Amino acid sequence: MKFKSKAVALMGFSFSVCTLAQTSSVSIVPQSAFFVGLGVSENTIGFSNQNTYGRGTSYTPPTQDKLGIPQASITGSAAGSTGVTLGNQNTAAPSLQAGYFQHFSGSNWMWGGKFAYSYLGTTSTVNNMLIPQSGGYYQAGTYTPFNGNYVVRSYQQTINHQMSLMPFIGRSFEKSYVYFGAGPTLAQTKYNINQITGFADMNGLTTSVTGLSTPSSYSASQWVFGAGAVIGATYFIDPTWFLDMSYTYSVTGNQTSNWGGAWADNPAIGGTRTGTNTGTSSGNVTTQALTITLNKAF
Repeated sequence: MKFKSKAVALMGFSFSVCTLAQTSSVSIVPQSAFFVGLGVSENTIGFSNQNTYGRGTSYTPPTQDKLGIPQASITGSAAGSTGVTLGNQNTAAPSLQAGYFQHFSGSNWMWGGKFAYSYLGTTSTVNNMLIPQSGGYYQAGTYTPFNGNYVVRSYQQTINHQMSLMPFIGRSFEKSYVYFGAGPTLAQTKYNINQITGFADMNGLTTSVTGLSTPSSYSASQWVFGAGAVIGATYFIDPTWFLDMSYTYSVTGNQTSNWGGAWADNPAIGGTRTGTNTGTSSGNVTTQALTITLNKAF
């Protein structure tokens, strides 16, 4: 709601610029120009459609119980998935843009495009997350099923770099132009799975099966394409300098990242247990940005 109201306010500002500009036919807006700008954006970032899947394997070598009775090796595995609820985040970020515009011949209407970049560096976290698991283990030729959970001390998704390329159309007035555009985006996102441990309910007891003494952590980073739309208004201080205020909504594609690796654990009794943790994480990141920049036209 916060950004919707700001988007409405920006459209109202654009309408006011258009109305006031009707009083003069002389414009200081260049017929065409390249421009570069620097400023700041206020961003609301949402993490939606989040899901993660995990699969664990384990191998326990032959050992003896407390009475000295030999115990056969144990080989097990389990897997499962869950949705993840990550909270929205708000952040201010530096913003850079560069672009070009040109009027249609003999018209106040114009076309153009701009490239924009922001470093968001924003993370959303959920603590003590459970990934339900179902599987079983073999010991001495006998298969025993079990249920359990991966326990993840903290699950995080981060968005760092965000870029967009927005072709636009607009209309110029005495000291301004308003515009609307849409185009592709590219963002770098990252997943962190911190201190993950697998537990199984076996024989009425909850037992660690993937290394309680040394919980593992994993991360996965990727670049994700998406799409966005922008509405904005400018104000020219003179023919070479202008302010640009815009509202942008963008969403990344729903791309899957792989994470995982080997683990090892040294229990109090018996030899070293080994295994693997593997998994995937996926989801969208949406960004609403209200941006203001000071620009130089060439």
